[in-house]
This record gives sequence, C-alpha cells and structure tokens, in this order.
Amino acid sequence: MTSESAITTRQRLSSDFHRPHYHYLPPSNWMNDPNGVIQWNGLYHLFYQHNPNGALWGDMHWGHATSPDLIHWTDVPIAIAPTPGTYDEAGIYSGCMVNNNGQPIIFYTSTRGEHNSIQTQSIAFGSPDLLTWTKHPGNPVISEVPAESGQTRDFRDPFVWKESDAWYLVLGSKIQDVGGAIFLYRSQNLLDWEYLNPLLIGDIKTNGVVWECPNFFKVGDQWVLIISSHLGNATGSVLYFVGSYENYRFTPQYEGVLDYDTLYAPLSFVDEKGRRILYGWLRESRAERELERAGWSGVQSIPRIMSLDEQGRLNMEPVPEIETIRGKHHHFGAQDVESDAVLNVRGLSLDIVAEFVPQAGGQCGLAVACSADGKERLDILYDAASERLSVNKVSSSVGDMLLTNSRDIPHKLVSGESLKLRILLDGSVVEIIANKRTSLTSRVYPLSADHNYIRLLGSQSSVQSLDIWEMSSIWQ
Repeated sequence: MTSESAITTRQRLSSDFHRPHYHYLPPSNWMNDPNGVIQWNGLYHLFYQHNPNGALWGDMHWGHATSPDLIHWTDVPIAIAPTPGTYDEAGIYSGCMVNNNGQPIIFYTSTRGEHNSIQTQSIAFGSPDLLTWTKHPGNPVISEVPAESGQTRDFRDPFVWKESDAWYLVLGSKIQDVGGAIFLYRSQNLLDWEYLNPLLIGDIKTNGVVWECPNFFKVGDQWVLIISSHLGNATGSVLYFVGSYENYRFTPQYEGVLDYDTLYAPLSFVDEKGRRILYGWLRESRAERELERAGWSGVQSIPRIMSLDEQGRLNMEPVPEIETIRGKHHHFGAQDVESDAVLNVRGLSLDIVAEFVPQAGGQCGLAVACSADGKERLDILYDAASERLSVNKVSSSVGDMLLTNSRDIPHKLVSGESLKLRILLDGSVVEIIANKRTSLTSRVYPLSADHNYIRLLGSQSSVQSLDIWEMSSIWQ
C-alpha cells in the first residue's frame, strides 16, 4: 500500500468510534504480534504480523511503520512476504531484528505445509534504511526441532541477543506431554546455529501447553524471561520469570503475570536512551463477522518502559512521550466529587491517572464508556477485602436485564500503599496498569459514540486525586 492510499484508507475508517486514535494499527486489515522492533539511526521501527488482504488472521506478512517518537507513526511498504514454493510459502511469522555491526538482520519463523505444520527459522538482510529486505539464500538457518521436544510442529518466534563471546537465540516451543519450553542456541556468525539445551521447561498444568514469543534479557544483575502461554486451543496470559542465568540454564526465583487478558505476544528492545521498551498485541474480543464489517483487527499497545522493583517484580509504565499528545486537562480531588458521581468529562480517547486510598472492606474505581443511564459501561473496580482488581463489562439486553462479563485478578497492596491506576482509553482499547506492576488490558465496544461518560465507583472518601486528559489523534 502506498503512503497516499494508506492516508485515504485511514480517513475512510476514521469515523469508526471503536477504532483507536492514538494507538498504532495499520490503515486496514489484520495485525497481531509486534516483530523486529528496533531504533535505527534515531528512528523507531515497528514491524508486525499482518494480513494485507483481509481483516481476519491468515496470509502472514511483516508490516512496517516508523516513528520519530514512539507515538506518531508513518506507514511504509510491507517488509517481507511469503515466497510461493519455498520454505516460507505458508507465512512469514514472528521474530526479531539485530544490528550486526551496521547490517540489519531480521530473524523470522518461516512456515510451509498444511496448517503451517513445518516451522523453521530464517533470516533476511536489510538495506541501510530498512525498507528493502533480501532473504538469505541459505534459508532456513534452523530447521530441526530438538529431539527431546518429542514433536516437530511447535517451534517458533526467534529472539536474538549478543554476549561477549557469541550470538544467542531462544525459540518458543514445547516438550510433548510436559509443557511449554524455551530452547537455547549459539552462533558465531548468525548463520550457523548450535543447539545447547532447554533454557527453561514449564509445567503443562500450570503455565501452558506451548510457550510462544520469548524475550530474554538482563536487568541489572537479574535475568528476565517473558513468554506468551498457549493453552493448546487458545492463547492465554503473558507470563514472566526473574532469576539467574548460568551455564546456559535459567533458574527463576520469581514468577509473575505481565498481562492477564488482552495483551499478548509482546516484544521488547533497548533504545538509544538505554530504556527496555515493550510493545504488545491488543487482541480483539468480538466476532469475526464484526471484524470483517469494520475492515480492521488488532492494535499495538502504547510502548511501555520495563524495569524491576526491589521485590524482583516486573514494573511497566507507558513511555513519557505519550504526554505530548495530551490535550485539555481535568483535575479532581476528594472535595470535587461525590460518591458514585458522573464526572464532568466525556470522551473515548483519554489518559487517566487516578489514586485511591481503599477503605477497609470497600470498593473503589471508575467506570468508562458509560451510557447516560449507566446501563452500558466498563467498570474498573478494586475490592479491598479480596485484594482483587476487576474489569466488568456491563451491557443491557432485551428489557432491563443487564449482562456482565467480568475478569478479576489479584493485586495486593502493602500496608499504607495507595491504589494508583493508569488507564489509557482509546476507542475500543482499555489499557490498565495498577501501581506499575499489574496489567489488565481489555476491549470495550460501546453501542454508541455517545456512550462516553465517566463515573466514580465507590466512596468519595477513597479518592486521593484524579487527573484526566483528552487525547489528540496521532493521525491529524
């Protein structure tokens, strides 16, 4: 798609109030996993899984967009497409990018066979501007699943990094009837790879049948492994492990959940400021016929800066660059609101920073995307008694009956700690981060663009402060 047609397509779809205005998504059609994220000569590049021919999953290519600031994006031509009759004829799947002394190299999973049954790892070399890519004539560079896996199908999503002595690569996979596994490889030249051993093996009963989209990196003196858990017939949560790495083995000391719901297949990189930045695919939660009607599917999260706290937990917060598109500001203190009040702010593109002091045994939070009568809304609620954070989608049906769809997760506060919520509402996207350590993304599809009210939930006395910014579109 040319830049002119991309602009025209975006303009045509801009009236869709479910479509985000400050999160990145392609002009149209399907998008899922972020791929090959990198900062190259000062410019940020986002590659991503993309079906250029429809709004449903299939015919995987690598789409491509660039940004000077992680917020405003320019669509550029597709980077890599399948080559008929070859090792990647069934699709160009997820992977990463490295800088090999000024030579950009993409690593991706190449597939062929019915239902992508043959999964191998391939590479492509880029031009200096990262706009033209040439596949390696010796592809695939890794083609055999380790024998201990006991299967030959699930073998994908290379993540590559360099240490002093060599290049290393991890792949998501599984060990048959045991659980998800991450396999570790080593190379001196990025072309010839030696299998070393499993980096980590999971438990099929507790953290998934297959592990996908691994990220493995060092933070201080600790190592972090992020994996996306596949449950066999559905995708699950994104998990992370923090621990030590010696003799090519990773030993976790802490295990957590990076996101409990909609964010999946994240990919991270270090930018020129030394920040570990992570993107994630925000999945849809509506029927395929609705995706086809809309003409688009899938959104990228606002990039997040990752760090570890003193307890060894993974912390995350949106990049501060997002503040550059904040518009009108609304501030509320406890004296400015009433219990269960409708706030004097409306919108479906908002950045919300809220702080509550939960009352013993009480509940507090916000409802967004509310109808005027409150019969349709998305409740973001913290229950102090159970120490759980929830997202409840409430909608009306025939008559006055209310239908709810709830997701609640643990979120413990230490003594004296307030509840701090960062909520990024953008069309149908809701990114929620609590106290920088608990992420619960969601999707909401209001019946009307006028369902854009905000309500306070719980006691007025719980409110410490509430700041809301109306957000500008990044496409204007």
